[in-house]
Amino acid sequence: MTAYQHLLQALPAAPRTWLITGVAGFIGSNLLETLLRLDQHVVGLDDFSTGHQRNLAEVRGLVSAAQWARFRFIDGDIRNAQACHGACAGVDHVLHQAALGSVPRSLEDPRTTDAVNIGGFLNMLVAARDAGVRSFTYAASSSTYGDHPGLPKVEDTIGRPLSPYAVTKYVNELYADVFARSYGFPSIGLRYFNVFGARQDPDGAYAAVIPKWTAALIRGDAVWINGDGETSRDFCYVANAVQANLLAAATTNPEALNQVYNVAVGDRTTLNGLFDALRQRLGPHGVEPAVQAHYRDFRAGDVRHSQADIGKARRLLGYAPTHRFTQGLDEAVPWYVASHHATIA
Repeated sequence: MTAYQHLLQALPAAPRTWLITGVAGFIGSNLLETLLRLDQHVVGLDDFSTGHQRNLAEVRGLVSAAQWARFRFIDGDIRNAQACHGACAGVDHVLHQAALGSVPRSLEDPRTTDAVNIGGFLNMLVAARDAGVRSFTYAASSSTYGDHPGLPKVEDTIGRPLSPYAVTKYVNELYADVFARSYGFPSIGLRYFNVFGARQDPDGAYAAVIPKWTAALIRGDAVWINGDGETSRDFCYVANAVQANLLAAATTNPEALNQVYNVAVGDRTTLNGLFDALRQRLGPHGVEPAVQAHYRDFRAGDVRHSQADIGKARRLLGYAPTHRFTQGLDEAVPWYVASHHATIA
């Protein structure tokens, strides 16, 4: 429980009811674990299109029976307006994480990405507004910065989107702003920067780079780097994203509402640097440290460099990352290794 004590100050004195969409996914299941450990009541909505039952099973094994009893799961799709209204009934706080992620997926299938990320988001906004929830916090994306070359990224300066996925996440922000001005329904968007950690799926065509490379190294498969390896990202451990969600949802600062915030650590790591860091941490787990990466063409829709200015989140939300990139890797890699061994056992 000590790892969660610092989050208690962000929560109301009395337990409330939270809705997490995408609860069986990576960030959603981490939010579920944290809220249950903090003795909150949680409703979870998911259709398992990208989430997994095993994530919920793992959370169940990490909390007490009494804490798990505070969780109610709804099997539903955010493209279904009725499911969204049912999930929002009696809820105090909405943490909207459900989406179809991945730039490559959106380039291959823009229609489905649009239907889930825009249509589903609008369904959730309407349902939460109609239910009169206390707060609505949603997962935005650093992809919104598009082709703007400036570093670090500041919330009020963006470029042109580079993928259908980026378009959908920007439209989310526009809809949230319109709902605040038209209906007086406040919300907060969190622009995630390359979040990683436990329960992030290493498999599939659209897996994120850290779990994908870690799994490849453990298996002895080839690791492919897009471009020259000097592309950089602001990798953010999932505990930081959880903190930002709870701070945003529970804020009593009126200036903090109807804003978007960068959620990151404010640093940059190249893909070459990431590869080296993973090899170092996987060496004790039997991975050959001399293994080399393979290089190929840059990937369509990718930005060259990404780094966040987190000053706004610090100032208005009290956000203070607890994990730098290397600290997050130190916690994440053992989970990736254990998960791999459990899968093949």
